[in-house]
Amino acid sequence: MSTSTPTGQPSVLGSKDRVKTAIAAAFGTSVENYDFIAYGTASALYFGAVFFPDSDRFVGTLLSFATLAVGFVMRPLGGAVGGYFADKFGRKPVLVAAMIVMGAATFLIGALPTYGQVGVLAPILLTVIRMIQGLAFGAEWGGAITMAYEHAPWHRRGMFAAIPQSGNPLGIALASGVFAWSSTLEGSWQWRTPFLASAVLVVAALIVRSRLSESPEFQEARADGRTEKNPFLATLKGDWRGILRVIALRVVESFAYYSTATYLLSYITDHHPDLRPVALGAITVASVLAIGVTFLVGALTDRIGRRPIYIAGCTAAILFAFPMYLLTNSAQPALVVAVFIIGIGLIHASLTGTQGSLLTEQFRTATRTSGASLGYQVAAAIGGFAPLLAAALVGAFGWPGAALLYLGAAIIGLVGILVTKETWGRAERERVHGLVAEELRTAPDAETAASGAAT
Repeated sequence: MSTSTPTGQPSVLGSKDRVKTAIAAAFGTSVENYDFIAYGTASALYFGAVFFPDSDRFVGTLLSFATLAVGFVMRPLGGAVGGYFADKFGRKPVLVAAMIVMGAATFLIGALPTYGQVGVLAPILLTVIRMIQGLAFGAEWGGAITMAYEHAPWHRRGMFAAIPQSGNPLGIALASGVFAWSSTLEGSWQWRTPFLASAVLVVAALIVRSRLSESPEFQEARADGRTEKNPFLATLKGDWRGILRVIALRVVESFAYYSTATYLLSYITDHHPDLRPVALGAITVASVLAIGVTFLVGALTDRIGRRPIYIAGCTAAILFAFPMYLLTNSAQPALVVAVFIIGIGLIHASLTGTQGSLLTEQFRTATRTSGASLGYQVAAAIGGFAPLLAAALVGAFGWPGAALLYLGAAIIGLVGILVTKETWGRAERERVHGLVAEELRTAPDAETAASGAAT
């Protein structure tokens, strides 16, 4: 099968490793999200009592969420460092290095001593390791998405970029499922086991990622001398508008998830403790649903464009802000399940399924990972404070405070997409489909190439 055009340019049909690369990126992304989400779940359920026992319940929850937010603060730095190296030296090395660091940090959390064993040293160690987690996670996303996007057929980039995005809910489902199971264990094994178990997933992901080929677009840019001497500075200087757009587009998605899966879980635990197992199970079910929705949404963007779906997702988030808490406060198990399915399985998934291509297409090849990563992770740092802000607002104003926070993030996202131009409009779709048809006619093995392009 042809992987380059007759002129030596990367093929519009994508590379021969396109499917393997997308799946490997998704596998690694799922492990990264498992590791990172495990911390959020443990913060909501266990860490307040384990690492901050001298505080009352409310203050302990705030301190626990504060350590959660610290990891998000480090993510822009990780995105900047990872993006710099990915745009200068290649996407693949960054993916492997991020996986190693993330896996080691997560395993160490599972082995940490508690406050009762070593006193104040315990929360200090927890915070330091959380910062390392944030650095690794910040470096991960941009490289994974860029690799999948740049290996993909040009007319299927929305779908291929959504495959690693599908790894996000897969990791969430794994983490939620393991925590639901570990809640049946005794003592500290309830929260230690999910972190220690991640070592198996990390080893498997490293084996898969180490066998990937480098991005063909990056290789072409490097061969032609089109890489930047300092991708980070070049991005800030030439692509700062794209970074701001990505931040606005990402804020709504980040708040949509952490306000639901992390804060709402804590809210239910405090106000309706008998519903905690229901909520954990609902997060798992919603995350499994989101895997398919994310992929389908990505494929749909290849047919109708990126912008319409993102507008619909932001609008749905605006309309859902207050009903989310009204349904939860009913304390009806079926309605609580519905909240998580709508919030995570539909709204959040529609946003993440579009983001892979939409955010990547704001930048050129030479600064693509740097720009997308920096904007994405700055917004993640803001979104990481969602549980902490929600808890503080609920303490001051009751549940409407958390609903207003969710609503505000959704409005920011809607404004962001309304001022963002369509990157995959009708004219561009027709142009690329013409290039695909032309290459299929001239490919040495047109039948094989056609089969691959349709994958």
